[in-house]
Amino acid sequence: MIYTITFNPSLDYIASCENFVLGKTNRISKEIMYAGGKGINVSIVLRNLGLETTALGFLAGFTGKEIKRLIEKEGIKDEMIWCDNGYSRINIKLRSNEESELNGLGPNISKENIEELFKKLDELNSDDILVLAGSIPETVSNTIYSDIMKRLQDKHIKIVVDATKDLLTNVLEYKPFLIKPNNHELGEIYGVELNSRAEVIPYAKKLQERGARNVLISMAGEGAVLVSEDGHVIEAPAPKGKVLNSVGAGDSMVAGFIYGYEKYKDYKEAFKYGVSAGSASAFSEELAKYEEIKDLYNGLEL
Repeated sequence: MIYTITFNPSLDYIASCENFVLGKTNRISKEIMYAGGKGINVSIVLRNLGLETTALGFLAGFTGKEIKRLIEKEGIKDEMIWCDNGYSRINIKLRSNEESELNGLGPNISKENIEELFKKLDELNSDDILVLAGSIPETVSNTIYSDIMKRLQDKHIKIVVDATKDLLTNVLEYKPFLIKPNNHELGEIYGVELNSRAEVIPYAKKLQERGARNVLISMAGEGAVLVSEDGHVIEAPAPKGKVLNSVGAGDSMVAGFIYGYEKYKDYKEAFKYGVSAGSASAFSEELAKYEEIKDLYNGLEL
């Protein structure tokens, strides 16, 4: 089973408004609402690709109930943990002449809630894959990802980490199966600016030297790079298409990579599906469907 953890799920409200004017009453021309959060996005795309997945995380309040309903509507099994204090956040994304975001806070996650999560994770085994994705709320220790990996290190579970800064670097000693920073996040770790595929390669190798087995770097319009544990460096330009939605593209890349690896046990195929899935979501109003991913995959030459 593929498990994803989203520490701070959201109810994402996407509002489109022509010529938004600050300080005035504006009329929305189109609106969409869906369950959000990086781990949830990974689960949705995995399900779209036909793989079974279980979503773990924390929910609270009336917004949490709606997130749970939307997750289950996607055909995803959820083992979400309920928090007593607060409510799951609402993230507002305004699309107009420019795109703006307003992200909520999320509930208070107690020590008892964390212990409940650990008990669920203790049931995983070496046949499972675990995805740790996204930021964490202020009520949770910034060592939580490394705490999870330390707890599970003897189980030989393939663990994927898509996070930034210390959340990412703290897990490297536990040899994650895959990490997926983008070029800006990678540059931030080392205090440099990275704009080309050639520039990211030596820094991706540095992360590999620190413990990561495979390092996948997403670069939006510049494409992507994979430095794999078998010694290969694979590059791909970004597939051509009109970008309609940048939200969830990186999460879709993670899902595509997992799908390709599970299907072929080959890093080149995993990378190809990752690039295709990430781009397919960027070219769609919603997260990518199988047919959209497969179309890009068939046209992608590495």
